[in-house]
This record gives sequence, structure tokens and C-alpha cells, in this order.
Amino acid sequence: MTNTSKTAALVCLTVWLSGCAPSTGPIAFEGRDDIGEIQLPGSVQFDPLQGEYRITGSGENIWGRKDAFYYVWNKVEGDLTLVADVRWPGPNKLNHRKAGLMVRQNLEADAPYADAMSHGDGLLCLQFRKTAAGDTGDICWSLKKPATMKLQRHGDIFSLSVAHNNGPFEPVGSMTVQLTDPVYAGLAVSSHDGTIAETAVFSNVRLENPGIVAMEDRMVESTLEIISIETGRRKVIYRSAEHFEAPNWSRDGTYLLFNSNGRLFTISTNGGEPRLLDTDFATDCNNDHGLSPDGTMLVISDSSAGKGSQIYILPAGGGKPGLVTELAPSYWHGWSPDGRTLAYCAERNDNYDIYTISVNGGPETRLTNAAGLDDGPDYSPDGKYIYINSERTGLMKIWRMRAEGTEQTQMTFGDEYNDWFAHPSPDGKWLVFLSYDKSVKGHPPNKDVALRIMPAAGGEPRVLARLFGGQGTINVPSWSPDSKCVAFVSYQLVGP
Repeated sequence: MTNTSKTAALVCLTVWLSGCAPSTGPIAFEGRDDIGEIQLPGSVQFDPLQGEYRITGSGENIWGRKDAFYYVWNKVEGDLTLVADVRWPGPNKLNHRKAGLMVRQNLEADAPYADAMSHGDGLLCLQFRKTAAGDTGDICWSLKKPATMKLQRHGDIFSLSVAHNNGPFEPVGSMTVQLTDPVYAGLAVSSHDGTIAETAVFSNVRLENPGIVAMEDRMVESTLEIISIETGRRKVIYRSAEHFEAPNWSRDGTYLLFNSNGRLFTISTNGGEPRLLDTDFATDCNNDHGLSPDGTMLVISDSSAGKGSQIYILPAGGGKPGLVTELAPSYWHGWSPDGRTLAYCAERNDNYDIYTISVNGGPETRLTNAAGLDDGPDYSPDGKYIYINSERTGLMKIWRMRAEGTEQTQMTFGDEYNDWFAHPSPDGKWLVFLSYDKSVKGHPPNKDVALRIMPAAGGEPRVLARLFGGQGTINVPSWSPDSKCVAFVSYQLVGP
């Protein structure tokens, strides 16, 4: 290709932006603007032979309470998907230069937005500003190699996922950001230094816009995922339009178990199709179930008898359940390491507390009596402690007590989160749990939540993943046997 031909190809962007582009080929973006306080004007060129957008922008940052960057955009309404490969052709001048996909309320510097930004040092973030002139938050993951980014909007939920070498998309995170239609959707570049300009190349760009979907027409899409506690990398095992919940990991590490529509299913940790587990008469199982320490038995919480949730035990491979708790409601959560005792949450005399009972049934033992809800008991692997969540101090927090109920000690603190369902790792080192915003009461579904992790003996928690979920995400123990990964369920409210 001659230099003259290449110049002509790049110059054709002017015609393309004016709306004269053919019906097939590049996205006919409506506008291009410098956003915020800009010293060096940005520019965009399109190379039709390579199918690439070469975008140059300056600006101090896309962050904080206002932004400065260059933006190529379309005005759209409703659900959308933005996909692109992004690379930096020049040397890295600043680690936090940013290029990526953006959905923005308006073209003001302080506008609410959600974006997927690739940084100069390989950091990938789902950034979001929920209110005008509000602070920016983010969910980040370090990329070691180039990847395809996908930013999706389903109603108010924005999700970021990535794919390597044309492989499957892996989730990075999701967040609720309420933007009013119409919105601006497109490609953005900021140099992170207003005195210089940076150029990024966007290829394989795709903008899909199915439009507005009414809430009553949306379906809940469930995704079974595995996350590495070391890297934060999330792997999708199974996705379905059916609502399912609460994965357990088999003791041999080969399969996961979850509940859906009152039944239990197993699925290989490598994916595939779920298999229905035979639970005989028990066809109203909820999300409180788990395997015995030796992996031979399965405990379930089921309401088929019509008395409310009761606890039963059956063979792990399926069979007829045997009743453990005569009283209802009773919701199983923990199995002692010696296999002899079950810990559960139960309502007795209008108060929910923690109880234990022999696996053979008989009298139950009450371990807590604080005012308010105590829930989610799970044993430490040495059997010395039971972790619970309790609202006795106002917010729901993680507590730990001796297995017999003594020495009840608060483990998580602060006024930002309500913390639920703490599960210690099999090696006894870690505690993973689910956190809601402090404004959320109970543990409802369809909320912005965080999976957090902390040392089991106490310490500062860190966020392992942010997702759209809640009830059903991680109600029961779901650690891998080697303590390296956790299984959980995330959700989306998608269109038909």
C-alpha cells in the first residue's frame, strides 16, 4: 500500500463521520468531542483496510469527580454491548493512560458514566461514577496480555468481561449505575497528563443496541463461576436462563452441586450440562445444602412436608432423605469436621438463632440468644469454632464462637457493609463472605454485592469480586478442596 493510498484511507473518516458511510463496515459514530478541560485537541482516524480506529487524546484523567479526555460516540437508548480490542502502538509514557469503552449520561466533565478502561501498565478496570460530580469507583484486574474487552448494559447493570485469543469471555465485575436514556456510548482516550497526547488503536469494534427492555420483560440469567483467591480471575462454568443458587464443591474436586426450582443438580467443574440429583420426595429444596466431610452424604433443607424448611440427610449420589429436625423452619449451614453434628439457623419463638443437632436427630442445642438475627453457621476445619453472621450490634457482621457457643467474638467491623455467610477455607487460613451495602436489609437477590476475603483468625478484609447477586450467590460452603478457589453464582437481568 502506498503512502498516498494510506493517507486517503485515513482521511475518509471525515466522510464516514458525516453520515455518508455505507450500510456495512465501520460504526457510523455520530460525534467526536474533547470532554472537560483540554490543552491538546484530540483526533480520530479510521483505517478501512485494517478496520481500526486510531484515536489520540490528552486530558488529565477519567477519574475523581470530573474527567478530561477525547470521546467518539453514538447516542443510544436501552440495552447495549460494546466490544473492542485495544492496544497502545507507542511507548508507555504513563502507566495510567487510559483507553476503552464508555457509556456516559452526557458530555459534561462531571457526568455519571460506566466504562471499561485499559491502562498503560495493563490494568483493566470497570470504572463508574453513579451521580453527577460524584466520586469515581472501580473494579480492576491486571492483564498480562492483550484481550478483547466487552462492556454491557442491561437496564441499570453494567458488566465488564474479557477474552483472550478469541476464547470465551471471562467476567471481571459488574455494578449498578442508573443512567437516563438516551446515553452516549463510544470509545475514549485520556493521556493522564494534559500536556501530552496519547494514541490508542481500537480494532474489532462492535456496538450492539437491542434497545429498551421493560423490567417485566426481563429474565434472570444465572452464571456459575469459579474465582481464584490469588489472582481474582473468574471462570464461567455454566450459564442459564433458569434461576439457580448456592454451589457446593465436591470433596474430590470433580463437581459442583446447586439448587434450582426446588431440585438439586450436579455439574462437572469443567462445565457441561447439569445432571438432576435424585432426592426422592424432597422436591422443594432451598439453597441450604452441603456435603459431609467425607463426601459420602448430603444434607438438604426442604419444605416438601408442608411444615416449612426441615433438614434431611441422604446419600451424596442421591436417594431417599432421612429427617433430622422435627421442628421447622430449620436451615442447614454447617457440618462438623468429625461428621457427627449439624449447625443451622432456626426460628423458635419468633427469633432466629444458631442451633446444633446430631446427624441422627434428637434434641437440638441452642448456641446463641442475642436479640435480632443470627444466621449462617459454618465450622472451622479443626472443629474448634463456628463462624456466623449476626446483627446484634446494628449492622450485620461476621462473628466467631467456640463450637459449644462460648466466646462469641466480632470479626468484621466498619459501617460500610452488611456481611453475610462466612465460610472458612479447608486449610483454615481464609474466610470468604458476602457483603451488601449498609442500606440493604436482609440478604435479598439482585443487588450490588462484594465477595470479600480475610484471614480466618482476623484482619482487614479485601474485595475478591464485585457482582450483581445476593441471595443464592454464596449461601453455603463452596471452597475448592485445595483452598485455592471459591464457587459462586452471579446474576443478570437480561432482555428476551
